[in-house]
Amino acid sequence: MYLPRSSGQISQHKEEYGNSQKRIAVIVLFFTMILSGVSFLAPSDIIAQEVHGRQASSQQERIPFRVVSWNIENLFDTHHDSLKNDHEYLPDAIRHWNYSRYKKKLADVARVITAIGEWNPPALVGLCEVENDTVLRDLTRRSPLKELSYRYVMTNSPDLRGIDVALLYQRDLFKLLSSRSISIPPFKQHRPTRDLLHVSGLLLAGDTLDVFVCHFPSRSGGAKESEPYRLYVAHILRTEVDSIMNIRSHPQAIIMGDFNDYPTNQSILKILKAEAPPVKTNDLASATDSANASTVTPSSLKLYHLLARKAKSKNFGSYKFRGEWGLLDHLIVSGTLLNQSNHFFTSEEKANVCLLPFLLKDDEKYGDKEPFRTYKGMKYQGGISDHLPIYTDFELIVY
Repeated sequence: MYLPRSSGQISQHKEEYGNSQKRIAVIVLFFTMILSGVSFLAPSDIIAQEVHGRQASSQQERIPFRVVSWNIENLFDTHHDSLKNDHEYLPDAIRHWNYSRYKKKLADVARVITAIGEWNPPALVGLCEVENDTVLRDLTRRSPLKELSYRYVMTNSPDLRGIDVALLYQRDLFKLLSSRSISIPPFKQHRPTRDLLHVSGLLLAGDTLDVFVCHFPSRSGGAKESEPYRLYVAHILRTEVDSIMNIRSHPQAIIMGDFNDYPTNQSILKILKAEAPPVKTNDLASATDSANASTVTPSSLKLYHLLARKAKSKNFGSYKFRGEWGLLDHLIVSGTLLNQSNHFFTSEEKANVCLLPFLLKDDEKYGDKEPFRTYKGMKYQGGISDHLPIYTDFELIVY
């Protein structure tokens, strides 16, 4: 694996990768959407990136590294898998899922991922509800996303409907070392669920990054009745993460996906023990006396939820159920990744839900907006997903 170390090598690396066709493609698509009146992510994010760039010294490079997690809602192809119950998404089935609708969904997903990246493609994109290798190959090689040169790894789960999780990655920013599916043993009378995906890769700074993409069991049958199954999967995930924490001398872990639970549920708080990152506290009573402010240092062996604090707001979320927004999709990191003295770090301020206008539609029943999904019931709407993407930005510093 070639890793640039000197300023000269970094410049050469940027010439080879940073100015490649995929960057040009992003810029073209970006300006196309601007001309179409699309509002992108918060302007403060762009301003912050520009400020960071101006402040960067000549001895180091700060490379954008955006991580995205998104449940793209039933990305099925149009062919029957004899080993899976995918009949619902066939041309002659009740939904009339056909090649034209499939191709449109691929193009829409590609459009969203490109828009989320703004000036640069997201370095990592965790996806939930993808049927098989065919749809990932079509997405990365036969949709507009092909210009961005993504590679992918995915699971092959025993889920009865055949849906899996996957990770797209930019190989010039994330050198794949290994990937594996973590199977979930049978649990009582519940049907099989999705495997967990564990991917390890090498960053340009030379450190190993471990990524877990998850799609926990659904709430079918009731949230309370199905909760033990999610707790069971959370225990397995926690064990896997703990093993990484113990093996790595400098553990860096990202956990993302659709957990079908909220940040306040037991699978997140009790099992994963993922809480909001620590905030500044004051030694004296006056909160305005910044001279006395101190920061609680995150523990490198603990897990922190980047969106837990924002999720306390009433109208914040990635999913809307009966008129109420909630956060079923999560971005959790090990404490090491909150340490700003490291070469690779983030913060909760950099994490958010993506509110691209074409991902939303008017909520005719409850008011305000709701995710623009592909189907509403059995009626085809032509939308993209019932979930909104979530993302966070990392600082990747290479000397």
